[in-house]
Formats: sequence, structure tokens, C-alpha cells
Amino acid sequence: MIHEAVLLDTGFFIRLLNTNYTYHENAKAYYKYFLEEGIALVCSTISIGEFCVVGDIEDLPLKNLQILPFNLNHAKRTGELARIAFEARRLKALETKERLIIPNDTKLFSQADIEQNIQYYLSSDAESNKVYNVLSQTQKLNFRFLDLSIKYQQAFGILDL
Repeated sequence: MIHEAVLLDTGFFIRLLNTNYTYHENAKAYYKYFLEEGIALVCSTISIGEFCVVGDIEDLPLKNLQILPFNLNHAKRTGELARIAFEARRLKALETKERLIIPNDTKLFSQADIEQNIQYYLSSDAESNKVYNVLSQTQKLNFRFLDLSIKYQQAFGILDL
């Protein structure tokens, strides 16, 4: 039996752990919702590496996380997705701020796409969402992008009574 899971990106953890960040309350609410609903919280080793630039690994809620290593099948899919994203940017079909993050976006997307239990990818990164939207125009991606700026009730169609 495959249980639902969400891949959480670096920005999610930064917002969850720092009350001064925009969307901190949304991050807490998503975190609580996923735990209550039995949706597994997955963190990529890629996100851990990014997080450790600004934080310490001990700050992460490791007891509630499944750690996902970046493997060979993820690398192969990353190349396919990154090629599409870079070509879209070259053709001006993808307008993102000049950044080197596209490779990390596509690495995380490849993990979410390949891992059968991951149905969601949660991020606060609007630029990452642009990359996802371009990729999903030509690729059948096996996960849904959740924007942290949108409350979980709206994202999942839950009435907040």
C-alpha cells in the first residue's frame, strides 16, 4: 500500500522555523495538517544541503521526516527536466529571475516525479512554481505543486468552518 507523501523544499523549512518570515503561519498549518492526515513528510538531501547554508541540521524536525537521498534514477530524470527548463528560458517561454537554482528545482521535481508515494511538492518559491508550470505543459508530472502562499484549506478544498 502506497501512502501519500509531500516533498518539502528548503523554503518551507526556513518559514516553518522562523516566526519572522512571511508564510510562517501557513507553514505551521500545512505541517500540522500533513501530520494529522497521515501524509508523510519527505525531505530531500538536496534541501538539507541548502538549509545548512543558513541553518543547522539539528534545527530540522528530523523525527517527523523521511529523508530522500538523490539517486541515479533521479539524476537521469533531472537531466530531462533541466533540458526542457533551460530551453524554455532560452526561448523566453520561461521568464525567471536570473538564477542558478533551476538545476536544484529540477532535481527536487525529479524526485517528486519518480517516487510513487509523493503526490505533492510544497514550496514558497514563486520562481520554482514558474519552472513547474513550464515543465507541466510538456511533461506528465506525477505530483502537484503546492504554493505555500495559499492556505492548505484552499489548496485542498477544505471549508474552514
